[in-house]
Amino acid sequence: MTALTLSTAAAPGLRADAIVIGVAKGAGGPSVAPGAEAVDKAYDGRLAAVLETLGASGAEGEVTKLPAPSGFKAPVVVAVGLGAEPEKDAGFDPEALRRAAGAAARALAGAKKAAFALPLAEAADAGVVAEGLLLGAYSFGAYKASAKEAKGAKAKADGNGKAPLAEAALLGGKPRDKAYKAAIERAAAVAEELNRARDLVNTPPNDLDPEAFAAVAQAAAKEHGIKVQVLDEKALTKGGYGGILGVGAGSASGPRLVKLSYTSPKAKKSLAFVGKGITYDSGGISLKPAGHNETMKCDMAGAAAVFAAVVAAARLGLEVNVTGWLALAENMPSGSATRPGDVLRMYSGKTVEVLNTDAEGRLVLADALWAASQDKPDAIIDVATLTGAMMLALGSRTYGIMANDDAFRSAVHEAAEESGEPAWPMPLPEHLRKGMDSPTADIANMGERMGGGLVAGLFLQEFVGEGITWAHLDIAGPAFNEGGPFGYTPKGGTGTAVRTLVRVAERVALGDLG
Repeated sequence: MTALTLSTAAAPGLRADAIVIGVAKGAGGPSVAPGAEAVDKAYDGRLAAVLETLGASGAEGEVTKLPAPSGFKAPVVVAVGLGAEPEKDAGFDPEALRRAAGAAARALAGAKKAAFALPLAEAADAGVVAEGLLLGAYSFGAYKASAKEAKGAKAKADGNGKAPLAEAALLGGKPRDKAYKAAIERAAAVAEELNRARDLVNTPPNDLDPEAFAAVAQAAAKEHGIKVQVLDEKALTKGGYGGILGVGAGSASGPRLVKLSYTSPKAKKSLAFVGKGITYDSGGISLKPAGHNETMKCDMAGAAAVFAAVVAAARLGLEVNVTGWLALAENMPSGSATRPGDVLRMYSGKTVEVLNTDAEGRLVLADALWAASQDKPDAIIDVATLTGAMMLALGSRTYGIMANDDAFRSAVHEAAEESGEPAWPMPLPEHLRKGMDSPTADIANMGERMGGGLVAGLFLQEFVGEGITWAHLDIAGPAFNEGGPFGYTPKGGTGTAVRTLVRVAERVALGDLG
């Protein structure tokens, strides 16, 4: 990952491949943002005019490169758009800083060092800039020929053979200030774990089956002092985990349920995070048509997010107990696969009539939610790439939040907004529950087609222990970016929900969540 430093050095004398500055979109054209005063001075105060001549407007994510002024040790200035100029005496929006830093870092792939002279009014600004550039510098090239031939840092080279930006110095940072140091240390821990989640989502399913995912979790747990328990097919059968076993029945790769437990001696509250981990989803007997299964390696993004969040909580030493449950299975068609019409007896004892084997995520989550409920945590949050209906409702960049408690739903939404993750609160209309009535079992895994994302949430609610506060994050839209990269978001796995979960844990540790 890109190495980070805080620097008080002046931009002209710093040895680097590039100096990154911010440009805002003002009423009369682009304006140079705070932090770049020394650079602007070297252009005789005409940097904004030069950028406008080159076509720059200051629009968010816009990147303009120009030769550095005479006397600078860095050869290039990279001007990145911050969007609309803030009101007088107001700072830049944290997400604007995060996205700008990410866009600049991505544009500097292959560079050894860059100095970021973006607005840093306070320690929190240093944190979001650091987070943005670390996430923006991410690339996944492990399966490219260039990655095999390269060594060291080049081993993570992208498809063009360029390694991520190797080092970044935040100019205007205060290396001896505890708040600044803490801000970039937090950013580094969260970004590294989020990028680990992205790696998992991007890994081809022939290399990441449930057993392999569980092994990754075990290795990380050992490294960070997290207690881990892995239930294999034998243990799942003995325990009566009918949902997870039913989904994994058609695959040659057996399912797993992984429990990760981070405990703090100072904790007063406990959280359980539950993640859907379908390492590949063919749809099972209800087979997905061509054009709908090529990216289904991403159907374990919820489990990846939960895994990353628990490790991040441990690395940050948060004063809250956090348990992560990874419900891992591969959904495949075969002679042993669950059929439409089969009835599964779940870990909770309830029976479920399977009407559609492609509605499998809710089945593995149901078992994991009931297992998490047995520990009686103060709250449970599940994360899943659950429904196409949620994508139709909210698009490809926003995830839905449902909950059995309106105040908790609002608190999770606030945590998402604070983290820079677009999310939207969604209802759980009681009248939709009737559509899942089954003449054969306690409940069916399908209901009304309209409002399918809400129906899935209502199904999950049936498997949350009585009296436990619960929220469900349907990240089907933003978990995997099939378009081009933007801001700090790459093509492919995005790591959606990691930052929200970490922020929820931080707020619970501080006693200020809802």
